[in-house]
Amino acid sequence: MIVFVLLALMLLIYMYREAFTDEVKMETLQFPNFPKEIGEFHIFFISDIHRREISDRILEQIKGKTDIVIIGGDLTEKGVPISRVTENLKKLKRIAPVFFVWGNNDYEIDQGHLREAFHSIGVNELLNAVYYINRNGKKIALIGLDDFSQELPALDLFMDQVEESSFKILICHNPDTMHMVPNIQNIAFVLSGHTHGGQIRIFGIGPYSKGGIRKVKETTLLISNGYGTTLVPLRLGAKAETHLISIKSGYFV
Repeated sequence: MIVFVLLALMLLIYMYREAFTDEVKMETLQFPNFPKEIGEFHIFFISDIHRREISDRILEQIKGKTDIVIIGGDLTEKGVPISRVTENLKKLKRIAPVFFVWGNNDYEIDQGHLREAFHSIGVNELLNAVYYINRNGKKIALIGLDDFSQELPALDLFMDQVEESSFKILICHNPDTMHMVPNIQNIAFVLSGHTHGGQIRIFGIGPYSKGGIRKVKETTLLISNGYGTTLVPLRLGAKAETHLISIKSGYFV
């Protein structure tokens, strides 16, 4: 009995540590249609922060190494003090310009308070919007869609407005959103989160697939395990992660 209790306690400690790791996964992606004139473009992607405070260890790993920061939704949830959210945003803003898309849990708090924080700190809210980054005469289009749980615009009309010649990056909290987008093959790269990689995987099995990078038709999809947790501050087989992504011209292998 004592042995069982000790093993259970050790497992809980391990799961807690997995939930609060500060891993930055280094991802290098090549796309044949990425403009060579841009060289390399760097994105720090963090999703599903929920109740966590962003560690200074994360910031030290990415400082001076990224062009922009993208928050892939679930920045917060019900019960999280707005002061904690604001401090997390300030930390990220010190690294690079910050872009945000909404997740389902973000709608649990006062949207006005969250937008006040965005305005005061200078965070770019991508709510069914496109933001163009110009580099050496070429454009990267950041396409931010609202959460899957909300009413989305007429996506055929919305996507028709995106400049055809731009390199297109779609950011949507729930990866299932990409299947609603017409001509998804015209979008090179999709960033998403939401699933937490299953968060707690028993013998490798969880409610969702583990996060990772995969091909969906002609599109490269990155699903992050996320930085925070939901319901319980524990993880197993899908530890917390963030991503420092380098994009350049070439062929994805």
